[in-house]
Amino acid sequence: MFKGILINKDEQGYQASVTDIDDKVLPDGDVTVRVSHSTLNYKDALAITGKAPVVRTFPMIPGIDLVGEVEQSDSDKFKIGDKVLLNGFGVGEAHCGGLAEKARLKSEWLIPLPESLSAKQAMAIGTAGYTAMLCVLALEKQGITPEKGDILVTGANGGVGSFAIAILAKLGYKVVASTGRMDESDYLTKLGASDVIDRNTLSEPGRPLGKERWAAAIDSVGGHTLANVCAGIKYGGVVAACGLAQSMEFPATVAPFILRGVTLAGIDSVMRPLEDRIEAWSRLGDIIEPDMFEAVAADIGLNEVVETASKLLEGKVRGRVVVTL
Repeated sequence: MFKGILINKDEQGYQASVTDIDDKVLPDGDVTVRVSHSTLNYKDALAITGKAPVVRTFPMIPGIDLVGEVEQSDSDKFKIGDKVLLNGFGVGEAHCGGLAEKARLKSEWLIPLPESLSAKQAMAIGTAGYTAMLCVLALEKQGITPEKGDILVTGANGGVGSFAIAILAKLGYKVVASTGRMDESDYLTKLGASDVIDRNTLSEPGRPLGKERWAAAIDSVGGHTLANVCAGIKYGGVVAACGLAQSMEFPATVAPFILRGVTLAGIDSVMRPLEDRIEAWSRLGDIIEPDMFEAVAADIGLNEVVETASKLLEGKVRGRVVVTL
């Protein structure tokens, strides 16, 4: 038996709670990990509260991120005692995830924990920081350098936004942060934003083409925001789209793409090839400084997860939430 968050759905409805879990609940896998830290992401909060049909099979342990130590392995890739890291691959949705003391996983989903990061630091980064790094890599591969101009980051107070700002600023880019919480401007400035704008300037229906304002953008919002972002990108610019906090819809026209040569780069952080995951985490270990973790991450225990999930969906949580198992 081990402790964890277990989600069930039956004739009495949808329930998520901290409980003792039998090892028989764990699905098939060739590596068993003793989990030391996990995270609470937006998708985890949806799964725990039942606000969206994230969970595909029941019972389910949520948690799309985890880091821990291998305690059993039938794979030649990992041995007992190895420290490993996981993001995505349907974990916490279709395969029991990281918000428990133990996880059984497929070895191809795991990568070694970078030596430059502690377990807690890796989870402070988590899928949010990992996704932000994938977005920055996409901009770099499309030739976006600091000399090209300002980079817009939407959803700036969220986990992806917070890390995107910090990473871009560390690499020498001038960052404009868009947020619905203007009272958090000091926080965004400390992360590295040179300017902060109200998200309301982007969240309503706009023109097919606007003034050329940004060389590139990282968007975790979608909807009218993404449409307006694309309309305001300079000629030859790039938008890395990685989220849908506002909407899954994309109410835009082709004008930015065929008249300004704008590139819309879709960023998937769930099923990335091994080489992409290793590159992103290696860069994160080189770029992110220790004091960054204090600024963006709050630490909670397993018993606080369910309550915090509701607060996250209400927009009352800033940055990252690390769960110490």
